[in-house]
Amino acid sequence: MKKHFILIILTICLGAELAVLLLFALRGVSARQDAVEINEALHAIQEDWGHMETHRSSTALDYAVLDGEGHVLFRTKPGLSESINQAVVHRDTILDIYDGGCIAGKLLVYNDTEETLMSGRRTAAFGLGLLMIVQTCICICFTVYLERMIIRPFQKMKDFARRVAGGNLDIPLEMDRHNLFGAFTESFDLMRAELKKARRAEAEANAAKKELVAKLSHDIKTPVASIQAAAEVGAALAERAGEGYPQTGRAASGSSEQKTALEGSRENYLQIIRKAEQINTLVSNLFTATLEELEQLTVMPADMEGQELEEILKDADYLGRGNAARIPDCLLYADRLRLQQVFDNIFVNSYKYAGTRIHVTVRRAGGYLAVDIEDFGGGVDGDELPLLKEKFRRGSNAAKTEGAGLGLYLSDYFMKEMQGDILVENGEQGLRVTVLILLSGVVA
Repeated sequence: MKKHFILIILTICLGAELAVLLLFALRGVSARQDAVEINEALHAIQEDWGHMETHRSSTALDYAVLDGEGHVLFRTKPGLSESINQAVVHRDTILDIYDGGCIAGKLLVYNDTEETLMSGRRTAAFGLGLLMIVQTCICICFTVYLERMIIRPFQKMKDFARRVAGGNLDIPLEMDRHNLFGAFTESFDLMRAELKKARRAEAEANAAKKELVAKLSHDIKTPVASIQAAAEVGAALAERAGEGYPQTGRAASGSSEQKTALEGSRENYLQIIRKAEQINTLVSNLFTATLEELEQLTVMPADMEGQELEEILKDADYLGRGNAARIPDCLLYADRLRLQQVFDNIFVNSYKYAGTRIHVTVRRAGGYLAVDIEDFGGGVDGDELPLLKEKFRRGSNAAKTEGAGLGLYLSDYFMKEMQGDILVENGEQGLRVTVLILLSGVVA
């Protein structure tokens, strides 16, 4: 509506300018003077000829009166022609003044055509100048309007497109519904929002896949370790049984087939152990590569019965080296899956690095349920205790044992996400790991 109004005003101004120019160009300036006024002035002069000093002009004409010798007897204003020659040059009207039937003097009527023309020019110039000033002001206003309503929105969209192309989808495009591109900018911002949503969904999907790979990779290590441990037991039993057969005599001859079978079984167990180690190495490499790309693993704690902890501990201690601790009646705030991973990591570490029986105690500690897991392996150097929960860090006594140094790191992360904690210290007999699980209803 505003732009239509401005265009209408500009059109009117342009039309007025053309009209003034055409009017000034087509209008002819007449050099004719009013004959009636001239006759009235001539008649009045002839009546007053004998006493021109008292003569007064009764018309709107400007004129000068000369006597027979060319002297000026009367003039209506200064600057008029005072001789016949000046009157001829100026194209004034020259009339004879009669007195007693004889020519007594001359009446020189001033020709104001040039002044009228100059006055018209001045009026036209003033009108055109005023119209041009108005038109200039309107053009300035229209330029400002175009800059604010068209150029500035386009510049904003240009900057917005540059940000989107650079991957910045967080800054929205400011929308002004009053300019010409209000709906257009709204569509651009909707596009930005959809792109951001799609990118977030893609990132979440990639993170979910990486988390799944990391979780499965780490969880596979536990059953593989169990398979390896069972194979080692089987290989040891097969070797011991083979050593029990006599080496000479009739008995040795009679049991050769059984001895051969035991040796074959032992070789199969060793093959299983080698393959388990190979799988463990590959899974460790996969888990490490995936973990480095992950920002975090999802932990979703919720209320769970304290008795569920008994089943978690039993599943984690698959070799049965720990004692059955009594779990008090309580309500825990934890993620069952992540809590299972925490205890799996602790027991597996004890199996690998200590190889002893494990003492488990459960107690209340303020707003937490504390689970103490202590082995009898002598512990680690005191200076290394703070480093055990860091990524890829292990004690110096574990140099000859296969491992990635991620179990306690992940366990510590999981417990902190569940508002709990893990404490690692040297106990009386070996390394003691205390898992603090938040009791439900307690503000951490």
